[in-house]
Amino acid sequence: MDRAVTISQVAALAGVSTGTASKALNGRGALRPETRLRVQQAAEQLGFVANAAARSLQTGRTYTVGMITTDSIGRFSIPLLIGAEDALGAGQMSVFLCDARDDPIREQYYLRTLLSRKVDGIIVTGRRTQARQPIGRDLPVPVVYAFISSADGRDCSVVPDEADGARRAIGHLLAVGRRRIAHVTGPEHHHSAQMRAAGAVDTLAAEGLRLATPVLYGEWSEAWGRQAAGILLSTGADVDAVFCGSDQVARGLAEGLRDAGREIPRDIALVGFDNWDVMVDGSRPALTSVDMDLEGIGRTAAEMLLAAINGEPVHGHQARPCRLVPRASTAV
Repeated sequence: MDRAVTISQVAALAGVSTGTASKALNGRGALRPETRLRVQQAAEQLGFVANAAARSLQTGRTYTVGMITTDSIGRFSIPLLIGAEDALGAGQMSVFLCDARDDPIREQYYLRTLLSRKVDGIIVTGRRTQARQPIGRDLPVPVVYAFISSADGRDCSVVPDEADGARRAIGHLLAVGRRRIAHVTGPEHHHSAQMRAAGAVDTLAAEGLRLATPVLYGEWSEAWGRQAAGILLSTGADVDAVFCGSDQVARGLAEGLRDAGREIPRDIALVGFDNWDVMVDGSRPALTSVDMDLEGIGRTAAEMLLAAINGEPVHGHQARPCRLVPRASTAV
């Protein structure tokens, strides 16, 4: 029977010390990326499989992380999870995903369960960006909030810069020659609706412009988008572009405008927010949208959790920029 490959053999092939090889494979230490990659490639080439029990005994860690989410349908949590796993995979760490379903009792049950399993850290996420109360106080492991944020400024929260996304949307519409821009979005009390509307208003003001109509607040739905199209047209406002607070709203608005005989983008250019593939590709024409880079947020959150696990925590809000993805709905 073949003997198992040892860490010493991996180190020899990679041309590093055994200690360095161990750090590279365990996600510890301040190693150069090329060194870490060389060790990982050597381990893969030799078919090295780390002994989880021995590794835990040596480091006092389980190499597991918990992710608690309130996003039952996975619209936001799945991309965040993919990004987190990308970052954690380099250290051969596993993620336990727990769906709290917006139930505080269930959330605390999962928190206790994860702590009983001795996870090394926890990522908390959800489907809204507004701040929430911390999941716990004086916990024995570090916690990082991703997409959602903690109301405690001492916690680490990785969030999308939604105002930046709105600036990019309005900037794009201005760049393609539109000046009479309306904004249709979700509920007025919703944090994301507020941030995106404020970003749009501020960007126009910086150019000496204002919205063509007051902000139209409603629901995050296609039905509201269709209704908003009728409201916009009934005002008689000379609108040549609409920035929508979500792709669902934008898709409904596009349908409503098309039914009223308006052509997109010839008559009215259209930009959404979220870059949700189901919506942007299903819209006619394909929808220009703002992407919050959810995978990038998950990746950054995991990297900051790893730093905290290694004794180098980061505190406060970490806002990540958005990016605009142009498509046919704003084509010149």
